[in-house]
Amino acid sequence: MGNKRFLSKIFMAIVLSGILIAAGCSTSNSESGDGGETADGKIPVDIFQFKVEFKDQFEEIISLYEEENSDVQMSVQTVGGGNDYAASLKSQMASGKEPVIFNIGGPTEVEEYREYLTDLSDTEAASTALEGTLNGIEEDGKVWGLPFAQEGYGLIYNKEVFEKAGINAEELTTFAALEEALETIDSQKEELGLEAAFALPAKELWVMGNHLANHYIAPEFDSDIMTAYEAETIDFEYGDQMQKMLDLQNEYSVQPVLSLDYSQQVEQLFSLGKVAMIQQGNWVYPTIEQMDAEFAENNVGMIPMPFEGELSDHLPVGVPQYWVVNKNASEEQQQAAKDFLDWMYTSDAGKDFVLNEFKFVPAYDGYDSDKIADPLSKIVYDYSSDAKTIGWTFMSTPVGWNEDVLASNFQRYLSGDMEWQEVLDDAKEQWEKSRQ
Repeated sequence: MGNKRFLSKIFMAIVLSGILIAAGCSTSNSESGDGGETADGKIPVDIFQFKVEFKDQFEEIISLYEEENSDVQMSVQTVGGGNDYAASLKSQMASGKEPVIFNIGGPTEVEEYREYLTDLSDTEAASTALEGTLNGIEEDGKVWGLPFAQEGYGLIYNKEVFEKAGINAEELTTFAALEEALETIDSQKEELGLEAAFALPAKELWVMGNHLANHYIAPEFDSDIMTAYEAETIDFEYGDQMQKMLDLQNEYSVQPVLSLDYSQQVEQLFSLGKVAMIQQGNWVYPTIEQMDAEFAENNVGMIPMPFEGELSDHLPVGVPQYWVVNKNASEEQQQAAKDFLDWMYTSDAGKDFVLNEFKFVPAYDGYDSDKIADPLSKIVYDYSSDAKTIGWTFMSTPVGWNEDVLASNFQRYLSGDMEWQEVLDDAKEQWEKSRQ
């Protein structure tokens, strides 16, 4: 009996230890943002976001918000640039460490992440979003995300180099004109102190598969997000122009393009005056400014990529991503997340940060457009105001299609392992399979 009692006590001790360990794990999880409060009673709000260009500034605004809201503890993880945000987000969700706030694109990702999305139609920010900025993220009166900003992209060029080479950027509206300019720059690159005319970061699938391709895909769908989302096939009506743009960038680029990444393109080459032109958007301005503020302010311009047709003077402008709130978070966390997003876009302090620190083109009413901080953003705002824009339909193509299919095929084409027609045929086939 004594031995039995002794063994029984040991058994109970083990059970109690297991309970205590489990409780300890539960406390640890709640402290890291799974729904409970932190050790000091604050509401944890974890943010998983993709925009590397404003990482430091975003962390600053979070600190500012926490100073005014001592009941909230926020943390942010930034994944982007050379890393795949979409894949990282899926891994984050699968790990069980779901963020309270994260980013998604348009209707394709609404469908993919629908089970996580909180209706944000009751936020002040949603009520002040500019017309068109909620397209693809709003359904039956429910708003699943709040727009980051408006962004535009095209060919960013060095004004000083163009002037020395005798090139008028505004005249480069055709492929023939662009090619002539590139030949001129290439012939003078030693005198101009350049490594090459262009820098094509073909290692980055998103640069080619999302942005370059969209310029020649969106017009097929009248630049409408929902038309592209509902399309059962794609005909690549302007596929020959897409090929020309890719070929020109590759021919006149620093080589090898397949190992060239975003950081090298923007920081090491363009910002340091080693190339005359890159295909990028206004989001690169803070990086260029950090590298050389005087160069950024005085020598950076942007024009559309050539398009032979009615949209020859149109710039692709859209919402890059949306902030969404995880409905699996606690009610307190969801409300804290909404309060933060409202404050960031509608308070005086938040709006000042959006314009002057993030250097965003606002996607909301109530901003003084004269205070848009940088020349690239002003260009985007002007094209948007003049209604000379091409929509961002890459937000509504089949899941993974732009990068995993189209851009991967572009890489094979650039390496000589795939013919151009094969690129288009395979991409068309994969689109149709995804939409069945």
